[in-house]
Parts: sequence; structure tokens; C-alpha cells
Amino acid sequence: MKWLFIGDSITDSGRNQDPEGLGYGYVRMIKEEIIKESHVEIFNKGVSGDRITDLEKRWKRDVLAVEPDLISISIGINDVWRQLDHSEMEQVLPSDFEEIYVRLLNKVNDGIVQIVLMEPTIIEENIYLKGNQLLMPYVEIVRKLGAKFGAIVVPTHETFLQALGKKKDTLTTDGVHMTSEGDRLMADTWLKSCKDNLLR
Repeated sequence: MKWLFIGDSITDSGRNQDPEGLGYGYVRMIKEEIIKESHVEIFNKGVSGDRITDLEKRWKRDVLAVEPDLISISIGINDVWRQLDHSEMEQVLPSDFEEIYVRLLNKVNDGIVQIVLMEPTIIEENIYLKGNQLLMPYVEIVRKLGAKFGAIVVPTHETFLQALGKKKDTLTTDGVHMTSEGDRLMADTWLKSCKDNLLR
């Protein structure tokens, strides 16, 4: 069985420096949790800096060509972050995000591949800042597409907001990239959402 994780730097997490190609973030933590499931082979196809437009450019090579049984997608942070730190770029607005996401999911929606959609996490560890306000339409689109495509939706954004309210641990190094605590929260949320359905 092949599980493929795709996304941006949060998924990438140094996979090209890792001999196993898993990286050192939430993907590796998920692998370590299901290590006894020897029939599961995990692929990490995260690429630092990616927006959903970049996923579309490499979808055939990095996803369809692998023929995975499960695809887990974590995307949306850079689609919003670039609006804040590179306003001169052509931006991926919510309508573009949804349109491209639908195209990608239609290419794998054959009733055989299990789709897992992870909500975008956070931009800055303050729910009231502009980045998190801009992020909300993208989170809503992920939830909407989860229902439309019969996907498992991992409530990563919701879980991170709850964690910020408790203010126990620092979840990011710079407002976006994960500390070990942030990666653990992502992995645990993914496993809680998926494990019972996938490992039987």
C-alpha cells in the first residue's frame, strides 16, 4: 500500500537531506506511529515554497505517476503568505485556489484512491492577525471540498487555534514553519482523523 504526502515546506521538512526521503517533520512522525504496518510505504512529495499552482505543475509526475492508494494534501499557507510578503507576485485568490484544487482532485477521484485533505495550519501564532484572517476562506474551501469528494478532512487549522488558546507550547519557529511540538500536533491530528479508517 502506498501513502503519498504532498504539500509545501511544512511537509517537505528537509526530505532531500534525509536518506529515507521522509523529512524530519509530521510525515516522519506519522510513519513512526504506523511502523508496525509493514504493508504501508510512505512517499513525501513536499516542496518548500509551493502554492497550489505549483502542485498542479507537478501533479502528474509526483502524484499520478506514483499511483498511490492514499494522497494526503497540505497546501494553502504560501497561497496566503505570498499575499503578505510578496504582494508584487501574481496571487492565488480563494476562487483560484478552489478551482485548481477541484481540478487536481478530479484527476484522482476514481473511488479507489483515499483522499486526505489537511486544513492549512496558521500564519503567526495570533489568531487575530491579518494572515490568519486571510487564511480562513482557504480553510473553508478545504472543508467544502472534503465533503464534495468524500475525503477525510484533517482539522489542522482548528486544532492549532485551540492550542494557541491554551498557550502551552511554541508551535512554529517563525509563525509558519513547525517546531517539534507543531509537527507533533499535526501528526497527532492526522492520525486521530485517519488511523481508524485506514489501518484495519
